[in-house]
Amino acid sequence: MTNLSQFKTFTSGLPIQENLMPVLFVGHGSPMNGIEGNEFSNKWASMAQNMPVPTAVLVVSAHWFTKGTHITAMDFPKTIHDFGGFPQALFDVVYPAPGNPELAAETAGLIQHTQVGLDHDWGLDHGAWTVVRHMYPEANIPVLQLSIDYTKDARYHYELARELQLLRKKGVLILGSGNMVHNLRMMSWEMINGGGYDWALQMNDKFKSLILNNEHNPLMNYQSLGKEAMLAIPTPEHYLPLMYTLGLKNDNEEVSLFNDKAVGGSLTMTSVKVG
Repeated sequence: MTNLSQFKTFTSGLPIQENLMPVLFVGHGSPMNGIEGNEFSNKWASMAQNMPVPTAVLVVSAHWFTKGTHITAMDFPKTIHDFGGFPQALFDVVYPAPGNPELAAETAGLIQHTQVGLDHDWGLDHGAWTVVRHMYPEANIPVLQLSIDYTKDARYHYELARELQLLRKKGVLILGSGNMVHNLRMMSWEMINGGGYDWALQMNDKFKSLILNNEHNPLMNYQSLGKEAMLAIPTPEHYLPLMYTLGLKNDNEEVSLFNDKAVGGSLTMTSVKVG
């Protein structure tokens, strides 16, 4: 566990800023969004252009699901191609953003819910780099990933996120990457470019209403939201990154939505900006 003197050393590297850095939840969708210039990736790029330049980016990705909590702590995280069946051009992508071991240690020290492991093996999976490379194409901003503990429920992750507020004060962009509605087994190729099943649209509308009305408890207890919620979230890994974004929201902060579209029948790209 990081002691107080070490913690002060880590935090002294990034000055406290007057304004909080915004927080994002991004529906990342298909890995192909990482190399295509489309309505989703173009919006990611424009979001970055209309926010302060971050001191670093911390991504909570649906694709790093672990027992316990870990954070990447290497100088140069590798680009992970954690998918199959896509064109070679997608596998050829290397996103050479640096890491930040000092910030990783600081972040681990902020989290009191659990001991956080400093990881030197993972890297940046497609939940991270497919989005961030459009936002910061020069790869000159440090990017770290925080894993999702699959043994814990949504409330646990929401409350853990609240311990990361200091990072916002130091200009770190915290980005949850997943999808609110994500059921690949029920995908429809006829609706791949747009459209959703009735249950998917209904559940997405319910999620949006709760988010915009600052009603987070039902979102943490999504299992109680009916059968549509179980269709929308058959497994939790793509939903839990949303809990980090909402957990970092302060009472007086504005929330807005972007990329609010269903694709493939059973997947929504709906994204959230806090602040």
